Amino acid sequence: MQSIIVFDIETIPDIENGRRLLNLADLSDDEVLQAMQTLRQQTHGSQFPPLHLHKIIALSLVLRQANHFNVWSLGDIAAPEKEIISRFFSGISKFRPMLVSWNGGGFDLPVLHYRALLHGISAPQYWETGDEDQAFRWNNYLNRYHYRHLDLMDILANYQNRAFAPLTDIATMLGFPGKIGMDGSQVLTAYRNGEIAAIRNYCETDVLNTYLIYLRFQLIRGKYDEKEYNNEIKLVKEFLAKSAKHHLQEFLEKMQPLEN
Repeated sequence: MQSIIVFDIETIPDIENGRRLLNLADLSDDEVLQAMQTLRQQTHGSQFPPLHLHKIIALSLVLRQANHFNVWSLGDIAAPEKEIISRFFSGISKFRPMLVSWNGGGFDLPVLHYRALLHGISAPQYWETGDEDQAFRWNNYLNRYHYRHLDLMDILANYQNRAFAPLTDIATMLGFPGKIGMDGSQVLTAYRNGEIAAIRNYCETDVLNTYLIYLRFQLIRGKYDEKEYNNEIKLVKEFLAKSAKHHLQEFLEKMQPLEN
């Protein structure tokens, strides 16, 4: 079977480049952040930073290949952003996987693009569109309608923005755990309190939710029959049951898929 990598990032505002772009060299980090948020609120009605001003602090993956299943966060807690991103693109070169995300086309991948550009990270396999490898001409990571990157939110909404749904709503609706520990609005506060491990744990539960929705999607599109689907769910449960990590044990306890 083709390797599958489900991915999710957690970010904070990029204060360093916000300072540079707004010409605020004499202000403190808190003052720069306040200026960034105020300007964004005035221009867009929200304090959510533009995608090029997000700094990645966690990147979590589910890897499914052959009989193997794993979930983890790239790098250690102190890993710099460049290392995290480099590891992600190295994994794509190594496994040539199907990428699976929830809103990865609208958020995660554009942020990764901008940050790879900032750090000068080479990723030729990811950017391939068929010039060097014909297998990527009609199925690559960059085309919205190709399945080498499968953005579940985008596809299930039939590519209509007004039909987008939150990950936690769909996961909960299907009987999966949904958000555990925190949500995206709490990440900056957690980061400033030094709670990097908690952010990584939260990110790992997000990719687990996304993977479980992916399994359900494979069922409805006929790629899995009911037996295969249930076997995949069983594999996830067996992995979680063997884990000593509290957040994965909590996820397992709350994982009660509905009957088909």
